[in-house]
Amino acid sequence: MSNDRLIPTAVFLSGGGRTLENLLQHVRTDSMPIDVRLVLSSSAKVRGVEVGRNAGIDTRVVLKSKFLTSETYRDAMFGPCREVGAKLVVMAGFLKHVLVPDDFNRRVVNIHPSLIPAFSGEGMYGHRVHEAAIRRGVQFSGCTVHFVDNDYDHGPIILQRVCAVPKDCSPNQLAAAVFELECEALPAAIKDIAADL
Repeated sequence: MSNDRLIPTAVFLSGGGRTLENLLQHVRTDSMPIDVRLVLSSSAKVRGVEVGRNAGIDTRVVLKSKFLTSETYRDAMFGPCREVGAKLVVMAGFLKHVLVPDDFNRRVVNIHPSLIPAFSGEGMYGHRVHEAAIRRGVQFSGCTVHFVDNDYDHGPIILQRVCAVPKDCSPNQLAAAVFELECEALPAAIKDIAADL
């Protein structure tokens, strides 16, 4: 696919960069129609920064603690997206709350490791989600790709993928099963979104 048909994309992350690696793999092998031009990390100390830089992507660290208001933090995150011409923002394990400006409405997507609205909202991320699901005794879990609005894990759902939760499943086992679903769900959702951008 020619570069002029690829959607300029920014990725926000806070951790090890596994979701970014998965996206880049899909770009290489499945012709996923995005051009990742920017990676913004909420921490300088995470592997995701290294993943972005090693892939030759403009990778920056934006510390929320440096900004006094939600609005100035929003501008610090989305200003660079505008600079690189990003039309899509993918939250790939991004743990900070950031306001979405009007010009990025329905252009910011997130993947959450549960079937929203279950086990979602402020403070529900990573293993906390899977531990809560196991404690509750759910028989099914999965992941949700959704558009991001200004509330935690709240925007319109794009797609969900479901897996069974076997008896005696551990949080680590559930996390691994859900991540496998995420690796297919997010690229699938992006392909659908790309067709409309």
